[in-house]
Amino acid sequence: MYRIWNSCRSHIQFGPFNSTLQKRWKKPAVTAQTRLENRTRDLKLDKLAAQYKKLKLILNLHHLLSTRRRGPFVSVQLMSRWNSILGLNTATGAFLRKYPHIFEVFTHPVKRNVCCRITKKFKGLLQEEDNVIRELELENVARLKKLLMMSRNGTLHVHALRLIRRELGLPEDFRESIFLKYSSVFKLIDLEVVVLVDRDKGLNVAEIEKWREREYREKWLSEFETKYAFPINFPTGFKKGAGFREKLRNWQRLTYVKPYERKEAVRVRTCGGIERFEKRAVGILHELLSLTVEKMVAVERLVHFRRDYGIEVNIRELLLKHPGIFYVSTKGNTQMVFLREAYSGGILVEPNPVYVVRRKMMDIILLGVRNTRQLKIQKEIKEETEIDVNCNKNGAGSGDGDFAIPILERFSIHYPANDLSDIGDISKEWSH
Repeated sequence: MYRIWNSCRSHIQFGPFNSTLQKRWKKPAVTAQTRLENRTRDLKLDKLAAQYKKLKLILNLHHLLSTRRRGPFVSVQLMSRWNSILGLNTATGAFLRKYPHIFEVFTHPVKRNVCCRITKKFKGLLQEEDNVIRELELENVARLKKLLMMSRNGTLHVHALRLIRRELGLPEDFRESIFLKYSSVFKLIDLEVVVLVDRDKGLNVAEIEKWREREYREKWLSEFETKYAFPINFPTGFKKGAGFREKLRNWQRLTYVKPYERKEAVRVRTCGGIERFEKRAVGILHELLSLTVEKMVAVERLVHFRRDYGIEVNIRELLLKHPGIFYVSTKGNTQMVFLREAYSGGILVEPNPVYVVRRKMMDIILLGVRNTRQLKIQKEIKEETEIDVNCNKNGAGSGDGDFAIPILERFSIHYPANDLSDIGDISKEWSH
């Protein structure tokens, strides 16, 4: 018995540092994922993010249709195979029935299969958006100059700009129409890196500094309170814990290197170095979002600017750490970050021409199947009654040539444009 006790005593040692007997309490880790799960939701911005997901899906589909060699149309059978590419989870027929003001469904005059194309109304809005972007060429030049002035070396990767081209309101060929056209301002290195030739001192004022000046003049606040402050707008239902107000007040007064200032980098190991380094990153992200058309961008695309802007922290965690300035929505396939001060009730406070056109697109999407009869009445009626199909005009074979493209324009009156009653079952069979 004594031997058994000694053997057990040798294996089990009592003491304050015995890890086998004591379970030390650990403070729960606060990570980007936990902040994302525990954040206060903004239902209006979430709803707006879900609407933009639908618009993005339709724009991607339009891009696929516009690249078709035989014309800007596609059979519903082939469209059902694009579900994995577009990220479409519903049946093709149900999706087309949902947006009759955007998709025009007709029967092919030769092959007699059901096809789909974009309506003239939606194409008109796309053309209007392109015209507005072309008219704002000088503003786009100034926007690109400001983006380059924020970088550490005055350089940016063209790939990063291409990823947020639509958010910045740039034309699709911005490398040729802006960078090469204004060669005295921008210089391309290896066609993938753009360099700012000369800094424009008239553009080194950030949007947040304009807000601070208004706060100082209109509300008669002291310079100490507004010199380094950010507009804070928490979502409804946000809970402020003990000591939160004091921490926020100290952070608002904390000095930092502003986005367009060319000072030495902040030393992280100095007193308040980490906080000032993060506040500079917040200022850069705030200015980047302010330069976008709709004051929002996908979080995953901001990562491509980390190296050029010298942001060495987790961007998503930094955005979630400041819920009064940014809001991250998880609606859709990507996480979208919104600039909270720019929105009121889910609507942009200061709209711009590009935003107005895109709101028209959104209104058509939200219209759904309403006013479909009115759409049919307003459809153009062509007076041609006879169609002469000359298959051998250019020596092409029957059935597979491009001769069917002009025929489709003539046949739009003979076949109902939005008759989708029999597509649901057909698309299901094709999807299987």
